[in-house]
Amino acid sequence: MPVMRIDNDGRRARLAVRHHLAAPARAKGVVEVASDLVALHATDPASVHLAALARMRDGTAATVERALYDDRVLVRALGMRRTVFVLPVELLPVVQAACTDEIAARERRRTVQFLQEAGVSADVPAWLAEVEAATVRALAVRGEATGAELAGDEARLRTVVPYAVGTAYESRQNITTRVLALLAAEGRIVRGRPRGSWISSQYRWSLASAWFPGGIPAVPADEARVELARRYLARFGPATRADLKWWTGWTAGQVAKTLARIATTEVGLADGTGLVLAGDLDTPPAMPPWAALLPALDPTPMGWAGRRWFLGEHTSALFDRSGNIGPTIWWNGRIVGGWAQRPDATVAYRLLEDVGAEGRAAVRSEVARIQAILDGTRVTPRFRTPLERELSTAGTGYQASQ
Repeated sequence: MPVMRIDNDGRRARLAVRHHLAAPARAKGVVEVASDLVALHATDPASVHLAALARMRDGTAATVERALYDDRVLVRALGMRRTVFVLPVELLPVVQAACTDEIAARERRRTVQFLQEAGVSADVPAWLAEVEAATVRALAVRGEATGAELAGDEARLRTVVPYAVGTAYESRQNITTRVLALLAAEGRIVRGRPRGSWISSQYRWSLASAWFPGGIPAVPADEARVELARRYLARFGPATRADLKWWTGWTAGQVAKTLARIATTEVGLADGTGLVLAGDLDTPPAMPPWAALLPALDPTPMGWAGRRWFLGEHTSALFDRSGNIGPTIWWNGRIVGGWAQRPDATVAYRLLEDVGAEGRAAVRSEVARIQAILDGTRVTPRFRTPLERELSTAGTGYQASQ
């Protein structure tokens, strides 16, 4: 039986503090944000910077880049749900063992089968190992390199094979991206500084030893899953087993085995029961009313499978068909609208609920803040959602329906 009830208001109050969304709870730096949200979604490069800066007291895109590429206290890597995240460096061995090693094993099997079907060699596993070893050697000489540069060093990366045969997307491409992604999934290389600005998705590659001299430390998979689940519940609890399963990409069996090793407390929710870490029942400190503009694929709305308690009825406007969320407006722990940038980089937004005069004023203030953070840079989300598409073509002047 649940020992207590945490209603929706209580869950939203936790968001304000634990996700650094209320102004008094904003973080001092990007590492604090990444650690306290466990990981920042990085499929869309701009999301990392905007998710961090929305939660920081001050800073610029250069602040985030410095942590990633100069100080190397953050690292971009494949992780939960076969998704790319930015993590604190000390968490990478945990994520690697808890999630990525299994993903990498599946990807290697698929890649070998794919290359066998393409007929690149009579002994594909040996051929692929030779290509990978040569690629790593070339990267060691260069220090960092783009895929094109590495393909210039190792000709077999330019091997052209058919993709998506028999579909509308059928094409012929070289294997460079596939091989580099596999090396990254296995923790041998790391996505480094992009070729262009902070919104670019064309990365240079570096050896993992640039972040981890001697290689990424090995962690037993069961221990890694326990540590990752603990971190998730500390920041996203209360959460259900279904939430943890979705967020990690684990099987139901892995979730059950992992939770059996963690001391948790069952609490009542508005729509069922959830789990928090044992003893994590304190009421968060009261925060003044707050608004926030969060980017596409922000880790907060992507943190739960069950989102009704903060999303309401706005799924169709704010998510694409694959379940990716677009830029959102929050008021006191609920999503109440969305935003986008026009071609001239100015912000357009729409409130989908009446938030009252105080809420409207707070949202306007946050719009101005995100406009300053963007500083003329235009960000187009990788995954376009209905409201974002509509607002991106809006006329001049801020748009608000409420």
